[in-house]
Formats: sequence, C-alpha cells, structure tokens
Amino acid sequence: MYHKGIEGFPYFLGLRSLADIATRDDRVCVLNILGGESRQVTPTSHAFSGGNVVFGTSPGRGGQVLKTPVGDIPVFNNVREGLDAGHAFDTGVVYLPPSGVRDGVAELVRVNPGLRKIVIITEKISVHDAREIRAMAQANGIDIIGGNCLGVADSWNRVRIGGALGGDKPEESLLKGSVAIFSNSGGFTTTIAQYLGTAGWGTTTLVSSGKDVYIHYAAPDFAHAFGNDDRSKAAVLYAEPGGYYEQGIDWTKPVVACVVGRWKSKLTRAVGHAGAMAGTGDSAEDKERWFMEAFGVPGLFTPENPVVSAKGAVVTNIADIPAALTAVMALNGAAPDFAPRGDLALKPWVANDQGLRLPPELAMPAVTAPEPYAGQIAALGAQVGAVVARQNMKDKSGASVMDPKTQVTSVHGHSVLDLALEPLEATFALPLVHEIATENDRAILDVAVAAEVNLVGDPILVAADAAREAGNAPNAVMATAAAIVGPKRVERALGCTRALIGLFAHSGLRDGRDEEFDASGIVCDDATRALFLATEAEAADPRPEAMLAAIAARGGRSAFLKFLGGLGGRLSRDAILAAIATTIAWGPLMRKRISRLTAETLPWYLRLYGVMVGATIPGEHHRPGSLWGIPRDERFGQWTMADLCFLAMTGKKPTPEEALPLQMLVGLLISNGPGSISAQGAKGAVSADGPQTPARMQINKAMVGFLTHTGYSHGGNGYEGIAFLLEQFKETGLTDPADPAHGLDLKAMATAFAKRYRHEKKAAKELGAELRALPGVHHPVFKGKPINYDPRERFIAEYMARHGRYNVFHAFYRELVQALYEHEASPYVFCVNVDAVIAALLLALLWSDYQTGRLSERDLETAAFTVFLYGRMIGAAAEIDDHLNRGRNMDTRTPASACGFVV
Repeated sequence: MYHKGIEGFPYFLGLRSLADIATRDDRVCVLNILGGESRQVTPTSHAFSGGNVVFGTSPGRGGQVLKTPVGDIPVFNNVREGLDAGHAFDTGVVYLPPSGVRDGVAELVRVNPGLRKIVIITEKISVHDAREIRAMAQANGIDIIGGNCLGVADSWNRVRIGGALGGDKPEESLLKGSVAIFSNSGGFTTTIAQYLGTAGWGTTTLVSSGKDVYIHYAAPDFAHAFGNDDRSKAAVLYAEPGGYYEQGIDWTKPVVACVVGRWKSKLTRAVGHAGAMAGTGDSAEDKERWFMEAFGVPGLFTPENPVVSAKGAVVTNIADIPAALTAVMALNGAAPDFAPRGDLALKPWVANDQGLRLPPELAMPAVTAPEPYAGQIAALGAQVGAVVARQNMKDKSGASVMDPKTQVTSVHGHSVLDLALEPLEATFALPLVHEIATENDRAILDVAVAAEVNLVGDPILVAADAAREAGNAPNAVMATAAAIVGPKRVERALGCTRALIGLFAHSGLRDGRDEEFDASGIVCDDATRALFLATEAEAADPRPEAMLAAIAARGGRSAFLKFLGGLGGRLSRDAILAAIATTIAWGPLMRKRISRLTAETLPWYLRLYGVMVGATIPGEHHRPGSLWGIPRDERFGQWTMADLCFLAMTGKKPTPEEALPLQMLVGLLISNGPGSISAQGAKGAVSADGPQTPARMQINKAMVGFLTHTGYSHGGNGYEGIAFLLEQFKETGLTDPADPAHGLDLKAMATAFAKRYRHEKKAAKELGAELRALPGVHHPVFKGKPINYDPRERFIAEYMARHGRYNVFHAFYRELVQALYEHEASPYVFCVNVDAVIAALLLALLWSDYQTGRLSERDLETAAFTVFLYGRMIGAAAEIDDHLNRGRNMDTRTPASACGFVV
C-alpha cells in the first residue's frame, strides 16, 4: 500500500518541518547496539537526549545491557523480543554491517507498525539493497536518513539520534540558534556548527545526510522542512560532487552553500565517501553553478572577494562559512544569535620551529590551551628530549632502513651514498644526534676523539697488543679494547653530562654553541662543582689544557665549556668530554629529535670511538705526548677523524687526496640495515642487558657484540678483493694506480683471466667440487638482468668521473665482469659490488707503500678489515642507541617455534 506524504512530492515524505526530525518524544531502537561504533556513541547520545533509546538488539547477546551515564539500555536478540517486552519505539538506528542493513530495515518495518523514521549509519550499502530499502520505506510511510551518515541532532530540543554529531560533548557544539545545517559529511556537520559558534551563530537542526551513492533524505527534502521551520532563519549546506540532489531547488530562505571536491573530477574511481565521484554534469563546478544561479551571485565568496546576495553565497572552504553567513544575513537585517565566541585564526598550542628562522607570518606565538590540555602541554614542555615508545625490535630499526629496490641503506634519513660525501666527523655524530653535525660541532668532536686515541700507559693498550700478538683479526683486537671501557671508565663523564643537562634544561638555552647566553642564573652546588674539577690524582694529565687550547685554536664554541670555565678550578678531562658531548647533542635534544638518554650516554660512544681507533695502532707507536711520532698539540689542534683513521691504518697523515677515498669508504660502509650480521650482534647485546632498565646497559658490551659478529666473510671481503687484485697486478710494473696512462691493457688482462676461470669452472663442475668465488664480483640481490649494477659502485664511479679521478683497479673490475660474460664464464654481466670498491680504493691508497715494502700483504689485510670496522662502528652506534631507546628486554630472542634441529 502506498502512503501519501506531503503534497507536491512525487514520493512519500513525512517530515514536514526540521523541528520534527529529532524531538524529545522520539523513542529509539538501535540495531547492533553492542557493536564497536555504537558502544562509543550511543551512551553519549542517550544521555544528551534525556534517555531516548528504549532498547537495542544484538543477536546472541540478549539479556545484556549497554551502560550509559543515565542508566542501562536493555539488549535483546531481535526487535520482536524488545517489543514483546513492552518497549515501544518509533525510530530505528542501524549500525549493522553493509550486507545486513537491508534485512535489518526489513525487520524494523515488518514487526513495528508504529515505525516512522530510520537513521542508517552504515556506509557503502550496495545500490541494489538501497533501492529495496527505499521501496520498503515508501510503501510503509517511513522516512529514512542516510546511509553513511552520522545521524541527526536538534540544538533546541537537545536531542541526538544515531551517530556522533557534536562529538563527545555535544552540549559544547550544539548551541541553540537560528541556522540549520545539512551536510554530506558527518564530521564536517559538527565542525561547521563549531565554526558558526565562533561568529555568534547557533543552530537549530543538524542533518548528516551521508554520501553513499543513494541518499535517502536529500537536499529537496531538507529544503521543504527548512522552509516550514520557524526557528531556522538561514541554512548552511555542505555538498560534495556526485548526484543531482541540489539542482533546481527554490530556496525560500537565505543559504550559504559550501561545495568541495574539485580535485575529485580527476579521479577514475570513488574515494572517501562512496558516492563522491562525479559523473557527467554533477561535478563540484556544476554544483557551484547551480547554487550561484539559485542565489543570483556572479562568483564564489572569499574573504578577499566577498560576493553575496540576500539569498545566499557560495564558498569552497568551510572556514569561510561564518563570514559569508554574517554578510548574507546582514543584507536580510539579521544579526548573529549571540556574541562571537572567538575566531578561526590559527592559535597554536605548541610551537617548535626546529631552530629555523621563520618569516613573521609563520612564526606565530603559542597561546595557552584550555584545560586539561594546558597542563599536559606544560608537562611536555618540562620534558627534556624525545620519548620513544618501546616495541619488539627483533628485525626492526628506528635508525637504519634499507631500500628493498636499490639495496641502499639510510641512517636517520641520510643515504649512505650521501654520507660518503660528508666529513667523517659528521657521520660519527649522526647516529647519536640524528643530524649532520655543524662545522663547530665537527671541530670539537675531532678534539674529543683525538684525546682518547693515545693509550700510552693504559691497560687497554696492553690488552690490545696481547690480542694482536696472539694472531687475532682487527675485530678481536678492537673488542678487547672496547671490553675494558666499561661503566666505571665513563661513570664520571656520564655524571658530568647528566649534571650539565640538569643545570641547563630549563634555562632557555636553545643553542649549545651560544657563548653569549647569560648563565649567571644557573647555580652549581659544591658537590656538582667538585664533579667537574680535576682531582689531585689527575694533576699529571696534560690533556685537559691541551683539549681546551685545541678547541680555542679551531674556533670551537660551547656555552657549556664557557660555563665550566667560570667555576674557578682546573677542569677534568671527563668534564670537558661531557661539555663537548652536551654541546653536540643540545640542539637535537631541545628540539626533541633525540632522547635525554641518548644525550646522557653520548660521552661513552665518543670515548669508545677514540679507544677503538687507538687500539688498531700497535703499542710501540703510543708514546707520551705523541702518536706514531705526531705530537699531541698537532693532533688535537689540526687533525680530523679521517686523519686519525688513516694514521691508524698506515702510520702516516694523509694528504687531502688520500683522505677523501677513506672518507667515502667509511660513509658507504656505515650500515647495511638492521638485518646485517653486525647490526644483529649489537642489537642482541642490548636486548640481553635489558633496554627497559637502561641504567644496567653496557654500551661497550654492545660494541663488542657488533665486533664479534664481523669476520672474514662479513667484514674481511675487502682483503680478499685486495688479494685478488695483487694476484692480477703483481707482475705488471704498475707504479701509479691513479694515472690513466698506466700503459696496461686491462681488457687483455680481464680476457685472460675470464678464459682461465671458464676452464676452472668447467673442471670444478666435472669433479663436483665447489668453485671459488670471485671477490668483488656478483651479488645475490643485483642479478638476473643482462647487465647488473651495485648502486654503491655506480655512485663511486660517477663521482670519480665527475671529478676527473681514476683508479686502475676499479677499471679492471669493470673490464672483468664484461669479459666473464663475453667468454661464457658468467650467464650475464655481473655487477662489480661494494667489496670491489673497498679493495680498489684502498689498494690504490696503499699501493706505493706496498711497492716500497713499507706495508706487507698482512698490513693490507688488516687495513681492509679495519676500514670496514670503522664504518660499521658508526652504524653499530646507531643501532645500539636506537635499540636502547626503543627495545624491550629479550626482544631479539627467536621463538622456539621458529627454531629447528639439523641432523
């Protein structure tokens, strides 16, 4: 039977006025009341509306209740049970999944003759089901609102039915006034009401129409009810592309229409709201034109061009709605409903410019937030450094990530290809401050590490020499040294750092280099002062004065060193190391880029850097005041990290031409991602100590973990490459590897080897023997294409070509991979991998010393392994610090279910 509704409509419409949409007399039944969304929303709606929900349904959960602030709502298995229990209702709210909505509506209609309204919250209901729902409603004289909506609300009646209009505190947003709202967006329905409130406009009825393909209560229906509502003097419409609902409407009262979604006309499929993709003639531009014609305005309203008429205005930004409405209503002789409640100007509660100098229009001061947010923000402001949530870190890292396509690793957002071009000091600092260090910070870092390298008179040197004489590889020698740099060795330096951070944390200092900062208000008690000053036992140590002189000579600036200098006593080496570390860490710490724990442990890493580099130098070269014959003042005042590392490997200071390849090698080798063996060793050691109790963590032991997880396969491949190159070039008479006019026929050399290797490969196959691998050639990832490349090798090749540099060993490797393919020793052109780059660059650096006999093959082996360790030492520091901040106890342990037994 067809139910006749309002006269003049070609379909049933029972809602004659907006005042009838949500009233205090409505009694509500909620389908799927115990679902996730309803559990959150229904209690608030029920309480705000004075208890309008009589019962809900949830199949299989009958007898339960949904607790609300104004009493429990009973739950039944189905609608019939609720009605039989005496709970009458006239409005249904549907929270069912899309596939169940049609049957849910059918149940409501079938069992309740008194049903008058249904609000469908569910989104993405199929068009087929929506049509059947429409047919059922029309045949039975029922109004439907939705789907994909947030329900309806009435600010005069203080009622909300279905959904979350007004948010968790609807009384704060649903302010009684004279403006009705009809919106395709549920969330923006509330936002528009809040925006109107800032300009003094309250609301009457708010309808979230939804934006499924099929809108049941559409703009024409709203326009009729709006015209019959004496409370509503104006309306705001929020419209998205898709559908012709807004076309040709005769608006009888002023309207501001906000049309959005011009960008959606470029899409080929629906996004966001299911029906929000325009078809032909119903794009955002089309809807703007419909409204402009209805209102008699020639263009869009903007603050700069306020185009309005007495009938209305069209905007494209919801922030412009209050101003447009005020202008329209002024032409109608109407003022706002109440005094404005603020404005829509940006009012940041928190400001952090990350140290950038912003233009005035962007450098907005923070305002005090309302409670409880003001208290929370104050607590955050008092917090020093970042706080990172802990999680399982077994195969994860917050420090390094490898691009699965290029296999190039980044550390704290910086690709190792880029790091290869940075000074070593910058890469040594990066793992711990998460930023590329400034020139000032690099200079003082040089001094900090240089002060730790000379180990004369230290038991560390005795232990390292013993390990060396026992035939250990460089990693074991470095591990011996690192093992001794335990907590007591750094206890005072860490204490000084904690004290400096505590003293300056809330002083207002933003830049650790700012020596003009007024520190007169910082009070240092006697115990803290004593912590910074040298003891009588340290009187013979000349390094504190040498460090301060070197920093001054380099032009280094530090607010912390200046503060310590005013204490009136001789500073200890630990205090100076702490001041350097705090200077480097201060900016990132204040910007919350790093945690306080990272800043407080930085001296431990700096000391380990110096000791581990120093341990690679045989003990005979450590002398009081000099290292390998280089005086202390020169090393402290002039040398860089690259100089120190080159000295440790070769016994001499490099020229700038020699330092650059070493810098590039170390940069490329910093990390291979969290899954590499060396990274797992470091992470496992942190996990074993228990990162959730950081005071027990031994950073030196974690460094030992990295070192024990390196070896001739993972770390020593560079030497194998050097041994291979020596075999190819030993009888060639090569004098200068950097001279392109070397006179050698590299192609002929490569061809001869490729032919020999092909026969070797054939013989090994016949014998069932394992074929020897060619060091520096091939890679399990970069394979399968006709020509294969390792991006790290390509990076070096392109850099050298750009700067007119040449390396004969690198050039030979490139000829070799081509010859192997041409003479059928390989199925495609193998890549020259990064191990070959290590071998080629390092052998070129050391070639003249090797030719003269100054360096032996054993020295070359040690140098190749050591340069790998220098790079991975930096990467390990990144993983250790990251795991210490993020990890959980035992989180690198493999589950028993993932373990196997090999027979």
